Amino acid sequence: MNVEELVRDSLRELAVDQPPAGAGFADRVLAVRRRRRTRRLVAVAAATAAVVAVSVAVPLLNEGRDDTRPASVTQQDGVSAHPDQSPPSDLIAAGRSALAAYWTTALVAKNKKEATLERTYWLLDPDTGRYEKDTRWSFVAVAPGLKTAAVLERTLPAARIGLLDLATGEVERWIPVGKGVGGLAFSNGGTELVATTYSEHPDALEKFKNPGDSEGAWASMNRMSRTGFVLLDLAAGGGGVWHPVPNSSAGGRADFAFTRDDQHLYAAGGGLDTLVRPTFYDLSGKETAAPANEEYLRWDVPARLSPNGKLAASGLAEEIDPGVAPESGKTLPGQSYSAVKDPLTGKEITKVRGSELLAWVDDQRLIAWERATGLNEPYKDRLVLVTIGSSKVVPLSGVRDHPETGQVQWEPVFAER
Repeated sequence: MNVEELVRDSLRELAVDQPPAGAGFADRVLAVRRRRRTRRLVAVAAATAAVVAVSVAVPLLNEGRDDTRPASVTQQDGVSAHPDQSPPSDLIAAGRSALAAYWTTALVAKNKKEATLERTYWLLDPDTGRYEKDTRWSFVAVAPGLKTAAVLERTLPAARIGLLDLATGEVERWIPVGKGVGGLAFSNGGTELVATTYSEHPDALEKFKNPGDSEGAWASMNRMSRTGFVLLDLAAGGGGVWHPVPNSSAGGRADFAFTRDDQHLYAAGGGLDTLVRPTFYDLSGKETAAPANEEYLRWDVPARLSPNGKLAASGLAEEIDPGVAPESGKTLPGQSYSAVKDPLTGKEITKVRGSELLAWVDDQRLIAWERATGLNEPYKDRLVLVTIGSSKVVPLSGVRDHPETGQVQWEPVFAER
């Protein structure tokens, strides 16, 4: 997929009957899409995209244009923030959501032409409230309640799944699956686990060279390696049946996850052609219609439905350049806004601060990534708490850099407390 196609697909839902945005907004939306795709794409060769006119609308927000900057630790109203830590060492949480783990990536070359992206995890110790590095695992999913994690050993695809006690750091049970597993996700009830199966490492890379490029760059192989899923009933002992469901579009990692009702699955990945309308399956692997309140949800927006099911988190819609602070002459951080929609109709209701909506705190607040630099500066971001109806943000973590290699400096894993 070339850059023009990527821009077009990323902005498809924004470019309808609206006045154009200022120059450069398309590039910034594309940059956000690239950052979200770093799980599958490393150091893509540089290219220049044409400026694309996209729609923006002024958000209907209350007063408050300055960021709220708490002390290094804030513990009130269920909020635990550490805006001086990146990556975090101590618990970050707000309301129902907690940072249960985070991971980094490293490129591991097999030879001059092939490599894999390998993850290293830091897991929350629920007793100490600190994140501890654990190099044993290539993939981790944390169950609601923050007591148990499902883990895969270093070599992917893995032949068994471990159930890890987060307090002790010990695996309580190993579940052999008979198929190679590359991804895991718990149900919202926490009693079921879907294991996505692959025929090869889902984060495999290959080196390609453009004309005149002597070094080349690493990019996803995009092979159709997904083979299906195993649904495990943990309350009944963990046994499960494998259901074949190959990649339907783009290759690479396309892990299954549960819908809100735990009665359907969708693929979190698979390319931009499934971005706006993901493919849904029943628990036997048969393609099916989306649940009524999830038809318009995007797989690349982790927050999805609000707790009461009445609001749907959506993608980046607008960025504002506040300019320079008159008193100091320093460039102010750009302000990003993401759409919040009616999940039954897909119509936008309002906008909320944040460039990527990660987890709902309650029915009005979310945890998001938000930029910490000016619109014309190298992109850096941080975890923040945002509120519908307000333009204020509360920093939860320190600032995260984005290395030129495209590898992930650290990526959060949220779970319900």
